[in-house]
Amino acid sequence: MVSATIDLLKKELPVEEGSLVLSKDVKTGLVLVDVVNGFCSVGAGNLAPVKPDKQISYMVKESARLAKLFCGEKWPVFAFLDSHHPDIPEPPYPPHCIAGTDEARLIPDLQWLENEANATLKCKDCIDGFLGSVEKDGSNVFVDWVKKNQIKAIFGLFSPTSFAFSRYWLSAYVQTYVYWILYVPLCRLEIVGCLPLLRM
Repeated sequence: MVSATIDLLKKELPVEEGSLVLSKDVKTGLVLVDVVNGFCSVGAGNLAPVKPDKQISYMVKESARLAKLFCGEKWPVFAFLDSHHPDIPEPPYPPHCIAGTDEARLIPDLQWLENEANATLKCKDCIDGFLGSVEKDGSNVFVDWVKKNQIKAIFGLFSPTSFAFSRYWLSAYVQTYVYWILYVPLCRLEIVGCLPLLRM
């Protein structure tokens, strides 16, 4: 099953399996996508796990560990938080991560990021984090974060519900970053890949 999934990823995206050595020589940013209670905490909402899950627990533990590592080194961290208006549905999904509820907050192990100077948190009300980062003035919070921090590589961790989103999100940056690291705990799988990308 893992091999078939990796083959599918390689067909759809320029994925290469590999490892990452974090170094001060390459400006790397950590991006956390939807590591919120409504997707990761047992019983926290319509799209949350209904019982403890080893894969989700592992992803949560790794998210917290890497966030502490990055913040300890004063490296930039960006967290997308799924956050929806209660009266605006997101078909085909049931209501979830309603703005202002605990469901839309980071998991408890990451809530310290809310007060972390190195962290940028962005609530998004759509599947696509890139579109969700566009401000009323046309600027993009995520793009500004990359430029401000002169990021050349991204280490991304995604909640189990975010793979379809991440696929589109990755494609938006194909000509922006040197490479991308992807960790996706999906359907009880762990996939690690490196996407070599081109600069414009």
